[in-house]
Amino acid sequence: MCIENDNFSVDCYLLFEHLSQGAFLYDEVDSATLLGMMYQTDPPLDPKKVLPTMYDLPSEDPEEPGLPDEYHLLQPQLLGYTFCPANYPEGEIFVASDLNLYYNVRHPLWYKRPDWFAVLGVSRLYEQRELRLSYVVWQEGVNPFVVVELLSPGTEKEDLGQALREVNQPPTKWEVYERILRVPFYIVFDRYSDQLRAFQLVGSSYSELELSEPRVWMNDIQLGLGLWQGVYQGIDRVWLRWYDAAGNWILTPEERERQRAEQESQQLERERRRVERLTEQLRSLGVEPDLDDEV
Repeated sequence: MCIENDNFSVDCYLLFEHLSQGAFLYDEVDSATLLGMMYQTDPPLDPKKVLPTMYDLPSEDPEEPGLPDEYHLLQPQLLGYTFCPANYPEGEIFVASDLNLYYNVRHPLWYKRPDWFAVLGVSRLYEQRELRLSYVVWQEGVNPFVVVELLSPGTEKEDLGQALREVNQPPTKWEVYERILRVPFYIVFDRYSDQLRAFQLVGSSYSELELSEPRVWMNDIQLGLGLWQGVYQGIDRVWLRWYDAAGNWILTPEERERQRAEQESQQLERERRRVERLTEQLRSLGVEPDLDDEV
């Protein structure tokens, strides 16, 4: 139970009991009630004890159709491995894929589930100790910096802001990212046509960037996102991945380890050739070198 303040009203307590038991009644009542209760105290109550946290909200919907296919598992993984903003410590970067993103405290059960998103300036762990069940904006206090959606035939219209919604229905992804969360960069990639589209928040709305090549530079984080033809997890195709200011692709942990091993092997080979040259020079002078067996 998220409410621990003994002075909090019984009505509020009962309301959250319904929520924690899965009744989801909170979304059907005047949600301003809880906000008013929080600020009517002196000092105002801690939102982490008053407003729903990730522990109170569902982390998945068993009735939601569809599960991520293999591509929707591998591509976000590659994005996460190569997202390394130089101006943020590793412990203050949170990336997620297919995770519930709760965005509106007045409708706390409304969420979107981006294919991939990154948040900067928050702890990697929730309250610096636990893996997140979901990302609850009103508890975290920081909105995502970039969202990536991987187009599917069934989601294309909503991902591109072309879907219409009925009155009293939750806003579309586009509306949430653009108008509510105001995510600075929204990236859409169609793996079937290998088309990369990028939208940047300008004022109050998204403006599509004109890409002379399939790369998007984000100056605030000194990273760019582009299309890379290569092999990842044994699959040779066009992938989305991050690159640095010099235009070099950011390496995955596996690639870094392979690079390190190759550099060590090259260093050993250079050392072996150096010893061979010295040995030949000594023998040309009539000196038989006393070489260790290990060399």
